[in-house]
Amino acid sequence: MLYHAADAGVPSIGTQLFGSGLIGVREGLECGIVVMILVAFLIKSDRRDALKWVWLGVFSAIAMVGAIFFAIHYGTSTVTGLTAEIIAGIASLVAVVIVSAMVLWMRVAARSISGELRAGMQKALSVGPLAVLSLAFFAVGREGVETALLMVGYAENTGGSSWPLIGLLLGVALAAVLSVLLYLGAIRIDFAKFFKYTGVFLIVVAAGILSYGIRALQTGGVFPGLSDKAFDITASFDASSWYGTVAAGIFNFRPDPTVAQVVAWVLYVVVVLALFFRPTKPKPVAAPVSQPALESS
Repeated sequence: MLYHAADAGVPSIGTQLFGSGLIGVREGLECGIVVMILVAFLIKSDRRDALKWVWLGVFSAIAMVGAIFFAIHYGTSTVTGLTAEIIAGIASLVAVVIVSAMVLWMRVAARSISGELRAGMQKALSVGPLAVLSLAFFAVGREGVETALLMVGYAENTGGSSWPLIGLLLGVALAAVLSVLLYLGAIRIDFAKFFKYTGVFLIVVAAGILSYGIRALQTGGVFPGLSDKAFDITASFDASSWYGTVAAGIFNFRPDPTVAQVVAWVLYVVVVLALFFRPTKPKPVAAPVSQPALESS
């Protein structure tokens, strides 16, 4: 479950960097794939004149995502006491809903996103530059908002440390490099396996954010049961050990969760994983997402 930094110390720098960096790589690659598809389509359609509007939309989306992250994270940090707990709890629950929806949506949409983006760009080109900009903005912004909300919940565990943000930026930078190499055909990635495994990781992280949100609302007096412990292994759990920092920093485990936290964590993981691995009916698509740069228009 999720610690408050005040409860059990801040996870190690390496743990913070790894956890947030992995989030950055996954989310950054999702955005990179979207950009590659749009850029490749414009180049192969001999519409390089529209590239500037795509990049303007991409950078506008990045600016919006940054503004959302800083507004929520640093805006709520000025609030103290029980009010801060309630706000943090509500924000965490909202983040879990949005992240869950995006993870489950990507599971299905990955098979058809290439064809949908290309069709959308073809329509946008016929409308004008603003439509092209808007398509790129919303396509990238959709992924970016998920990242911002996920990181707000993840960073709550670090006592105001900047290392999660640094790890995220490093992960996004790595994703950008990988996206360029993919576009140039220098490397290949099995995207089905990549999004499958990282999707499971995000579900576990979201479960921890859900648990944190419940704990925060219990502390704020909105939910009952703060004193009802499911178990307490604080005496035998060394939070400063390597396993303690990994458990707290990546999987957001705490040694004294409430019953409501444990029940919510287990139910969330079971239900969302069942939906995530549920077989889907294949539907015809214009082209696979795994090779966006090689697709023909």
